[in-house]
Amino acid sequence: MATSPPIETVTTDVLIIGAGAAGLRTSIELAEKGIDCLVLGKRDHGDAHTIWAAGGINASLGSLDPEDRWEIHAADTFNEGHLVNDATAVELLCQRAPERIRELDAWGIDFNRTDDGTINQRYFGAQSFRRTCFVGDRTGKALMETLVQKAMTLNVPYRQNLYITDLVVDDGRATGAVGFDMETGRPVAFDADAVVIAAGGHTSLFRRSSSRPDENTGDAQALAFRAGVSLRDMEFVQFHPTGKVHPEEEAGHLVTEAVRGEGGRLYNAEGERFMERYSPNQMELDARDVVARAIEQEVREGRGTENDAVLLDISHRDDAYIHERLPRMVEEFAEQGVDITKEPMEVAPTAHYAMGGIEVNFETGQTAVDGLYAVGECTTGVHGANRLGGNSLVETIVFGQITGQHIAETLSTRPHTPLSEAQVREYVAAQDHLAASEGTHTPEEIMTHLRNLMWDHAGILRNEDSLLTGLHQLQQLQEAARDLDVQADRTTLRYENAQNVRSMLITAETILRGALERTESRGAHARTDYPDKDPAWKQNIRCVPTGNGGMDVAIHAVDAPSAPVQRAIDEEHELDYHHLE
Repeated sequence: MATSPPIETVTTDVLIIGAGAAGLRTSIELAEKGIDCLVLGKRDHGDAHTIWAAGGINASLGSLDPEDRWEIHAADTFNEGHLVNDATAVELLCQRAPERIRELDAWGIDFNRTDDGTINQRYFGAQSFRRTCFVGDRTGKALMETLVQKAMTLNVPYRQNLYITDLVVDDGRATGAVGFDMETGRPVAFDADAVVIAAGGHTSLFRRSSSRPDENTGDAQALAFRAGVSLRDMEFVQFHPTGKVHPEEEAGHLVTEAVRGEGGRLYNAEGERFMERYSPNQMELDARDVVARAIEQEVREGRGTENDAVLLDISHRDDAYIHERLPRMVEEFAEQGVDITKEPMEVAPTAHYAMGGIEVNFETGQTAVDGLYAVGECTTGVHGANRLGGNSLVETIVFGQITGQHIAETLSTRPHTPLSEAQVREYVAAQDHLAASEGTHTPEEIMTHLRNLMWDHAGILRNEDSLLTGLHQLQQLQEAARDLDVQADRTTLRYENAQNVRSMLITAETILRGALERTESRGAHARTDYPDKDPAWKQNIRCVPTGNGGMDVAIHAVDAPSAPVQRAIDEEHELDYHHLE
């Protein structure tokens, strides 16, 4: 392979890696305060994973349930997170969510309305009140369109189809990043006074995932880890109860929780409404981990369909109501020949969301590396052991605003550190080396084996023997990845996958090590050899980089909620599912 073309160098005050809702909201805050920033995306601008979030976005507005308040929203978030959440993160999220929702409303998002014109809110799993605002079942898409339009009015610059391979850290300070243009193949170096990682999660590490196969491959987490930042709570991966089963190319794609929020019912292949056995009070709207494990149990005990799935039925609702509230689901299943107003959908659990990720100070967005920030799903702390449905979208806009504001207020106090030319040349040479590699194993082969490994050994149900087997197989894959066969330039999918493999192997190891360390079942982490929650494990697990690819595991206690939130927890609010009947 020929060496790379000349390196393009770009200078900006703030570099934002990730062009979804978290990155865009950060950029909007910076632009409104007159700070020069640049947003980078791996795909066309506006085509971010945010658009796949369908069901809604949480805030204690009290449109339908005026007794709701932010402290109860926080209590629900802690309870769903099994009390290992970051207390500061949860309380900031729930306090500021209403303001951010009203801001979106003012910016033109087309929220569904009640008869009196207020923002409508729907039930969502494990929530005590109706607090999930929505735009039909395309809330994420509507949010992205609103943020893109707002950023355009502020002339926020962006680069699309740009892949970041490495962060540049000089004497403990982030000074920029190195990547390549996916259309031209040209390597690009970015010189910045602050860098924000907003590049999503890592659920594409699993065989069945609600992500596109080339998204959420752990890029953000691996970038931070290689830069010296710890990853925390990586064992907590949320498996959404309802993913598509077919067609094959869409297996795992999300069937929104809004279907159950609007009264959808789950049945096994024998026609039993099986959630009555597992959660007679909250039924289909219990926590996602509870419903996902129930489905897994039904399938393991032989009551699933021939596709190892169950049936989700909304057909008892009025046809017009279904078309109004779930238009995207109606359309998508109609393309498969399924009329959801008359027949059930076949669904099975799918890897959906990463609760674990990059450690940050949520009051600032700052990581342990000076000048390096992180926002959104790539971080950890808000959701604890399991994410409350509807909290992911609001996390992006709450902490995007907070992080952008902090950077804007402190940037002028930071001395500029020029980008290290030696480090840039080293990273570009590594790109050249990867592109030219003539080995035995293709990136696609490694990715397929890794996804099967993670589903089989770190999936919905885990145990020590399986996790140890998974770690052993991962070590074999790590060795195989040193002998990659790429022989492709930077504009190819083969080369992109080779870069993805770098990230996926690091992130997978942190998940397996965290899951092996946590000898209990808590939230989305379910161990058949330790089936009970252990009060002694109300702690967080950190994977700490030791240099040269090594990692240590450390444990630390969680902070307690504030007194007002603890009172709300003690009040034991709970959804009465039967309002929907």
